[in-house]
Amino acid sequence: MSNGFKRKIALASACALMMSAMYSCGDNASDTTNGSYKDSVHSNNNTIEEAPRNDSTAGSKRDDSYRDEYNDDTWNIPYTVSPNEEYKEYTESGFKDPKKEPLSTFSIDVDTASYTNARRLIEDGMFVPENSVRAEEFINYFDYDYPDPEEGRTFGDYVEIANCPWNSSSKLIMIGIQGKRIAKEELPPSNIVFLIDSSGSMASYDKLPLVQSAFSMLAEKLTENDRISIVTYAGSTDTRIAGASGKDKDDILEALYSITAQGGTNGEGGIEKAYQLAERHFIEGGNNRVILATDGDLNIGKCSESELKKLIESKRDSGIYLSVLGFGTGNYKDNKLEALADNGNGNYSYIDSIEEARRVLVQEMEGTLYTIAKDVKIQVEFNPSQVKNYRLIGYDNRLMDAEDFFDDKKDAGEVGAGHSVTALYEVELTENNDTYRGIQLEFASEHEDIPIESNGRSELCKLSVAYKPIDSNNVVYESQLFGMEKYSNAPSKSFILASAAAEFAMLLRDTEYKGDSSYDYIINSITDNADNEKNNELIELAIEAKKLYR
Repeated sequence: MSNGFKRKIALASACALMMSAMYSCGDNASDTTNGSYKDSVHSNNNTIEEAPRNDSTAGSKRDDSYRDEYNDDTWNIPYTVSPNEEYKEYTESGFKDPKKEPLSTFSIDVDTASYTNARRLIEDGMFVPENSVRAEEFINYFDYDYPDPEEGRTFGDYVEIANCPWNSSSKLIMIGIQGKRIAKEELPPSNIVFLIDSSGSMASYDKLPLVQSAFSMLAEKLTENDRISIVTYAGSTDTRIAGASGKDKDDILEALYSITAQGGTNGEGGIEKAYQLAERHFIEGGNNRVILATDGDLNIGKCSESELKKLIESKRDSGIYLSVLGFGTGNYKDNKLEALADNGNGNYSYIDSIEEARRVLVQEMEGTLYTIAKDVKIQVEFNPSQVKNYRLIGYDNRLMDAEDFFDDKKDAGEVGAGHSVTALYEVELTENNDTYRGIQLEFASEHEDIPIESNGRSELCKLSVAYKPIDSNNVVYESQLFGMEKYSNAPSKSFILASAAAEFAMLLRDTEYKGDSSYDYIINSITDNADNEKNNELIELAIEAKKLYR
């Protein structure tokens, strides 16, 4: 069942709330969502109800019923996104010549908000703003079943090379970094602050009620060794509960469901208060984290992107990590939330449904909440005798200077337990002196541009990873060489899935590098790989996007 349909059910269950909040405009809205608490159940009168699941089909391959949808010629005129939503502009880095720029360096990114936000827009019949598309977040949303690292290592690595699906002149290099997993019984205790935007702009069914449902699911997973605080912010800040034991679930849920939405949005005050509480209840050697839930529509105190960046940077060395959860539509400020996560030792997810909340906060809780390595950087050196040019797909907001790789003062991304990071490079290989694209040349000796002598080095690349273990500030460096021994004419299912996710992002962004990308290719290539809910969903989204962008 699609998330769009689930949201429609949620909308029906929350119609009373919508009737009272439909004219709420965010910044100065005064409409209030009243909550209630009963002894037998923790809820408010605006909870999101989950659509029933058909577990008998979970994990099974798709039948052909989706083909009727695929061939449906029905077309509704797409909407454009509200001008009150904000996305940061960026420029794609494009192809690089390894003779001039042999090193490609970037901070890892485990965020997925760009993909789930695009899902929301497509399911609502809207065009996806080009600047909202960050290809790496599309790629990293999916699971690629990388092997676990060897005993004693923090990361394992995976490399695969195959033909590029959208450009017959190129190869595609898939690089995967797999973080070690931590058994549940070995997880450290948590000190978590729920920082909840309770301003008037959060009064719609897909905001505060969904936040409450999401956090209640996480609260149920906590133990007596965990500490929980709840801070809300609107025109002012309020501490609802401070340092409670995870076993005090009734108190936590009562505080959670007593929150109502009204007033302005003093995000600065909320962040300051949340970090104060996190520091007060700090657990040495534990998981100390602030989880911010908001639509990003800040209007009191420091609220510009640059001001928020400076504010959160000042908290970065406190040993407290940040998870940013985005909610809602219409006034969503993706640019501000990305800035907070990127500069505050954090990760960033967009929650558009109960199912996504469960995925982020329950099913993938270890990866979301428990950091195993910080300041994780990747650097790839390309051999100019083998690679004519290369292009990193995505990570345009995460690029670093080559020398930053060895600078332990430079901030980079964090990786959680069991999390993986995937990067794709499109590369064009050099030609032999006497061939052109594999075709023997009669007049090879007459050509002036002679490729660089290989000097016996046949490797394509050197892959290097730098990171700091969670309990240390000493940098660990790891590297390996690889070449065409990683090439396969029959790519793996993981490779096909990653390339399809990249194509989807390129089509939505309408990038100049999309080549022969098509929604048809995405649909057809994933059909044989549709063995889980995420992959099935990608097919459905590609079908809907093809209709929208016809």
